[in-house]
Amino acid sequence: MFRIRRIFDNALPVDQREIEQVQRILQSQFPDVRPEELTGLPEKLRNPMKYRFRHLLLVADDPSGNVRGFALLSHDAQLDFFFLDYIATEKLLSGGGVGGALYERVRSEAQAHGVPGVFFECPPDDPADCETPEILKQNIARLRFYERYGARPIAGTAYQKPIRPGDRGMPFLMYDALDQRKRLRRDAAREICGAILRRKYGHLCSPQYTASVVGSFRDDPVRLREFRYLKPETAETSPFRRMAHERIYLVVSDRHEIHHVRERGYVESPVRIGVILRELERTDLTRRAEPREFPDKHIRAVHDDGFVDYLKKTCRTVPAGRSLYPYVFPIRNAARPPKELTVRAGYYCIDTFTPLNQNAYTAAKRAVDCALTAAEGILKGERLAYALVRPPGHHAEYRAFGGFCYFNNNAIAAQYLSLHGRVAILDIDYHHGNGQQEIFGERADVLTVSIHGHPRFAYPYFTGFEDEKGSKGGTGYNVNLPLPEHVDGPRYREALGQAIRRIRRFEPQFLVVALGLDTAKADPTGTWSLKAKDFEANGEMIGRLRLPTLVVQEGGYRTRTLGTNARHFFTGLVRGIFGPVGGAAGSGDRGKKGNQP
Repeated sequence: MFRIRRIFDNALPVDQREIEQVQRILQSQFPDVRPEELTGLPEKLRNPMKYRFRHLLLVADDPSGNVRGFALLSHDAQLDFFFLDYIATEKLLSGGGVGGALYERVRSEAQAHGVPGVFFECPPDDPADCETPEILKQNIARLRFYERYGARPIAGTAYQKPIRPGDRGMPFLMYDALDQRKRLRRDAAREICGAILRRKYGHLCSPQYTASVVGSFRDDPVRLREFRYLKPETAETSPFRRMAHERIYLVVSDRHEIHHVRERGYVESPVRIGVILRELERTDLTRRAEPREFPDKHIRAVHDDGFVDYLKKTCRTVPAGRSLYPYVFPIRNAARPPKELTVRAGYYCIDTFTPLNQNAYTAAKRAVDCALTAAEGILKGERLAYALVRPPGHHAEYRAFGGFCYFNNNAIAAQYLSLHGRVAILDIDYHHGNGQQEIFGERADVLTVSIHGHPRFAYPYFTGFEDEKGSKGGTGYNVNLPLPEHVDGPRYREALGQAIRRIRRFEPQFLVVALGLDTAKADPTGTWSLKAKDFEANGEMIGRLRLPTLVVQEGGYRTRTLGTNARHFFTGLVRGIFGPVGGAAGSGDRGKKGNQP
């Protein structure tokens, strides 16, 4: 059993370990690979500007984190092509198993980027160019495998021309048109061939050699060698489908419905989860993961012990079907809290409309479990996870609940992730994220950014001003972007662009998005007018940060449009993270590498 996923960089420990395994496989399968190509792999993934190619690393790993194969691609967005540098598995590529799945993943990646085709090299099947019958047999097996997809050597060129006298076994330049009818034009092929030789083999190929090979492309359109091992009609087609690793790792609370406050006007209702889930299930954007139980030490890492104990004890004592609302708010004296639990609700709460009931603690704890399960997925290599939970959490402070929130789900997940690197929290709920601001206000390893309605008219009224920038060691690591009462999509994206620029400067390893959909037009708790297309554009802007991203559901209460807006947001977010990316370069050893399956 294995999965195939893309490794974007070496920020996560799981990715560091698997990159090291890829380097070992590369060295064992390709003994002539240059040392700098081995050691430079992590930098290739991190720094495309340096290499003039953007490198994509796909790995096939098993549940224990053992890499069973990999593919490394170079993408040039300007010339619009993919070059498959390496594809390697434990055994000879045979058309099935890990090798076949990897190559199909390569094709799907290329289709997702919209390139016309994939170029790569393959050792020749001419007996005169093969040192032993065994090598000839292996080369034939590789070419037979690629013919399954219609990929064949480009014919009638000097690409196999020896670089030095006596060179043997020079590779074919292969082309896979990705089942498209459009044929490769000569001028495009010349440009691409020149880019491959100059960028990847400039240390071997002189300008004169490169010019002679490029000039040998005379057919227009370019010809591919005739099928040699399979009948043309047996070539498989491979329509684009979103691969599992490009889907959202979705964790849905299975206990949220027990928290149902039926009082008139209480908009934080169970139907919210259902309408979002139904819209997402119409797409191929998600794959479900079951939430698991976590100890409450993770809650206590960001919330006061006395506060946590109070919620647990009080919720157990509230009669079934009843709700306890705070009604007395004493001046808080940490040494002498009120003894009566009903009175103490006001000691721990910031408003009069967030009740405690028999199931509030259980539902809130399960929301935390879901957020932590999604965060755990991120640490295991998922690039995008979504905790679809209620009750929400971003108004819960260190020792206070309110705003429908009991435990701060996104802050708890951020704390969990912060043990492995810097975290940025981007709160895009209509209301200020006072909870995470207060929890992380003195820390510099967690950046908190909130875009919200100005506190002069929007809940929670007492926080969210621009001059609140953090304190002590956290000064400068809290950013509030309060906006006026009436905001449309373009105006919102101005603020979002400002937030994203600040996050880029922080250079976090992880991004937590507190997703409020109450910025939508006609939401009963907001005044803004964002539409579905705006949520999609916002999602794509955030996705272009290309960080390991955890989304935690917060507000959003207009159920007529809630699901549609969520679907559009995640469509944009997935496209931003996994979609087409800008171009850029690698190095290799022409004639020594080919494509080892």
